[in-house]
Parts: sequence; C-alpha cells; structure tokens
Amino acid sequence: MRRKGVSYSKFGYLFSLPFLLAFLVFSFYPVLYTAVIGFTDMKGVIPKPVHFLDQPFENFRYLLFDNVSFRKSLSNTALIWILNFIPQMLLALLLTAWFTSQRTKVRGQGIFKVLLYMPNIITASTIAVLFNSLFSYPMGPINSLLESLGWIHSPVNYLQDKTTAQGIVAFIQFWMWYGNTMIILIAGVMGINPALFEAASIDGANGWQIFFRVTLPSLRTIMLYTLITSMIGGLQLFDIPQLFLYGGPDDATLTTSVFIYGQAFKGSYMYNRAAAASMIMFIIAAVLSALLFYLMRDRDAAKAKKAAKNRNKAAEAAARGM
Repeated sequence: MRRKGVSYSKFGYLFSLPFLLAFLVFSFYPVLYTAVIGFTDMKGVIPKPVHFLDQPFENFRYLLFDNVSFRKSLSNTALIWILNFIPQMLLALLLTAWFTSQRTKVRGQGIFKVLLYMPNIITASTIAVLFNSLFSYPMGPINSLLESLGWIHSPVNYLQDKTTAQGIVAFIQFWMWYGNTMIILIAGVMGINPALFEAASIDGANGWQIFFRVTLPSLRTIMLYTLITSMIGGLQLFDIPQLFLYGGPDDATLTTSVFIYGQAFKGSYMYNRAAAASMIMFIIAAVLSALLFYLMRDRDAAKAKKAAKNRNKAAEAAARGM
C-alpha cells in the first residue's frame, strides 16, 4: 500500500519480526540442535567433549532394531491414539450434527458446549489424580460401584492390568479432547454457505442426507486439520501416561514421548538416543501428514485443473500451427 509516495509494506515486516525471532530462537534452533545431537555420542550429566559417531546412523539403527522399549512405545502410541481418536471423531460429528441442525434447534446450546468443552481446560495433572483415585485399589469409587451392582465379587486392580490401563488412558484422551474437536467442527459448519442447506431441503433431503451429502464434503479442509493435529498430538502424548501410571504397568502405557523423556532425563542421560528418537517421530509425523494430505485432496479440483492445463496446451499448439 502506498500513500503520497510512502510505502507501508515495510511495517508488515516489522510487526512480524518479533514472531520470526522468537520462532528462530525457541523453535527452529532447538529442532536443528536436536537433529545434530542424534548423530553424536552426547550423554551424561557432566559436560564432556561431544564427537560425531563413525557410523552416523548408529543411534537410529539401535532404536529401530535393537531397542525393544522404543518399538513397544511406538505400538502403544499408535494403539492409544486409535482407541481415543475414532470414538472422539464419531461423537464430535454426532454432536456437531445435533447442534447445527436447523430442524431440532437445540435450546441452551451455549451451556451444553461449555460443559462438553470443559474437560479440555482441566490440567492433565488434575485429571491424572482424579482417575487414579477413581480406579484405586482396593477401595475406590469404581470398585465400590461395581460391587454394589453385583457385577464383581471382589475389588479389581484395574491399574495393574495392561489392557485396562491402555483403555483408561485412551478414554481420558477421548474425554479431554472430543469437546475441542466438536467446537472446531461446529465452527467449520458455520462457515458453510446456508444456501447449500436450503437447496438440499427444497429438494427433499432429510437431516442425515444433508449431513452426509452437504455438510461432510464441505468440511474436507476442517477434517484434514483435525486429523493432522490429532495425529501429531497423539504422537506427542506425554502428560497423561507420565502422570497417571508413569508408563506402566510393564510399559503398557509407555508412549514415545515418555520414552524420550526417560532416555534424556533418567538413568544414563542418553541425550543422543533421545534426540534420535525425536527425529524418528518427526519423520513419522511428516510422512503421515503428507499421506493424509494426499488421501484427502480435492480430486474434482485436481481433475478440473488438469483439464484446464490440457486445454491451454491444446490452444497453444493450435496457435503455433496456424
């Protein structure tokens, strides 16, 4: 923008400079430094000379092929994410359809939305203590309730069973985040052109047909954002497994972030292996994100773009032939 010969575009760069500097110092440099550490022998609390390894990918090879705990943490992370993400998305979509339906017109939506979103604003430490108390052994609310209903005859130590522990952690993640996903999807629905819904209603479509034929296709970008952010959040899952069961029992809730924390700040302080594990997770997140972008791309738009390009080439060829 120019006014009286003065350019104001430079002010945009000035305003973005603080963010750029903060990003370089607190994000880019740590990531770059972590990547470098993964190729060294850096470990231990006492500072000592750091050397690059003769075999640069030794730390990566060790984690992927020789470290059983790391491979177990990968499978635990994937399982816990799947167990919480699928019901999270299904419930969020159901609540979105309910709150945005023009036919039901739910009253008091604001109160419902606040109550459903509230678990997301409770600190992870509070939730970990809460669920630890609920499933405590031998005296705990869950055991007392099930005994009073006659479903069990003696207290069960749920937190010492691998399957139950993984299920509880997955449920906690689902309970904490389905409200956040619902709010994002509702915001996406509010951005859809109302004329599409009116046209569908005039054509005789019912509520479910409108949701699956109009709403969901229009939420492609929002769904992609939700999938990627949830996937990255699932790969970085740390607070609940660490605070709730410290990765137990028997590493059943050991996620990759908990493993990385243990490698870097416990025992031998293997910073090099923790950095290598972090870079492996970065690569996995990048590959999965690219795959999601590819699978959820707008195929119709891509076909139209390709057809337009072919028409332009044909027109240019015809013009050269004249």
